[in-house]
Amino acid sequence: MTTLVTGATGNVGRLVVRGLLDSGEKVRALTRNPRAAGLPPEAEVVRGDLADPGSLPPVLEGIDRVYLFPVPETAREVVAAVKDAGVRRVVVLSSGAVTSGFDTDFHLPVEQAVEASGLEWTHVRPGEFALNKLWLWGPGIRAERVVRWPFMEAAWFPVHEADIADVAVAALLRDGHVGAAYDVNGPELVSYREQVRAIADAIGEEIRVERVTPEQAREICRAQGGFAAANADFLLGFTDYGGGEADPGAWEEHVQAAVTALPTAEPVTGRPARTFAEWARDHAADFR
Repeated sequence: MTTLVTGATGNVGRLVVRGLLDSGEKVRALTRNPRAAGLPPEAEVVRGDLADPGSLPPVLEGIDRVYLFPVPETAREVVAAVKDAGVRRVVVLSSGAVTSGFDTDFHLPVEQAVEASGLEWTHVRPGEFALNKLWLWGPGIRAERVVRWPFMEAAWFPVHEADIADVAVAALLRDGHVGAAYDVNGPELVSYREQVRAIADAIGEEIRVERVTPEQAREICRAQGGFAAANADFLLGFTDYGGGEADPGAWEEHVQAAVTALPTAEPVTGRPARTFAEWARDHAADFR
């Protein structure tokens, strides 16, 4: 049997590819640019695009299971092609925001399309990616060993991308996960200040913290470009999940109120969830 991994060059997708290969599975990896994929040679790398469902029928030949990266605009057409190809099982990379009710127009429609298909399905719903701190704070740490950010005492449960991938691999390969939606978070409530300290310990150098206003942090993010610029308004509380106007002060109060444990990968994988300190050590070279 062969598993198709869509979004195969993403931060989670490439780990799903690796996890399946390590389990002895055949993997077909979908990407728009196979030459730049940088995936293991054991994977069959093919060209295709979820935004173009017409490109998928040849890719889906002989596929039994699919790891589905979320593209809501074409979700129904993609799922129809998956079903027509005789695929049995689909595991969706979704979001914890679906569980909380904040996400109604991005990940949720993908989940709904898969559920309506009659195929075996599992949804993997990660919370805040620990990787966000690499994309937000990485430039300042690499250039000046400084993090400029508001809300330093606020805390959350950042999740290691490897835990997300491990849950997806388990759901793809093992029975018993059909019809489940798994929220996947980090194992501990970690303040932003503690996260900076964990990164500093990982790279073996001091990192200064400069508290700035949300407005100043937004300008810093916009100047960085990429993920930071695209997500600054939401991550700093200027907009809600749906893009509506919000108050950064209210966002800080909401985050600081999060004191109860959230679900992790452990019930699915049988292994303790990776801590933020482990994530920082795994990514130490990215901060240097």
